[in-house]
Amino acid sequence: MKATHPVWFDDMPTPIGRLRLVADTEGLREIWFETGRHQKAADSSWIRAAEPVAEARRQLEEYFAGERQHFTLKLHPLGTPFQLQVWHELGRIPYGVTISYGELARRIDQPLAVRAVGAANGRNPLPIVLPCHRVIGSNGSLTGFGGGLPTKRFLLSMEDRVVHGDLFAMPG
Repeated sequence: MKATHPVWFDDMPTPIGRLRLVADTEGLREIWFETGRHQKAADSSWIRAAEPVAEARRQLEEYFAGERQHFTLKLHPLGTPFQLQVWHELGRIPYGVTISYGELARRIDQPLAVRAVGAANGRNPLPIVLPCHRVIGSNGSLTGFGGGLPTKRFLLSMEDRVVHGDLFAMPG
């Protein structure tokens, strides 16, 4: 489906590799990992431009520097009503906190929909900003992540170091 309004994109370097930021007139639509499970290519109608994603880039840079724990961006993820409900709830998980998929399902009043919640979580178009990396297995295990488990481990470790005041420790 072609967009009826402009879609812009730009790339940014981060400690977890290059991220592609995608936005339209309604807000930030997607963040893509350089590598990962759901590789995509920019649509030929999209425009490479830094300015439309500049605020997202600034806030992500602050996040990776340990200076931002909450994003204040205008977001425009595209998904089903159920996916949007799950993604909205992801945005409510506090920095440095993890919850299980079962807990996420309970938080949206769908306690039996753990698998569907997991699938929606896996299709989150705005990782980091809507922190799907904070959702883990019920036994505490790190489970699938679009950017790969080493990236998930890095993000959780970084947040833990910031929460505990150890910004200079090497990620585990």
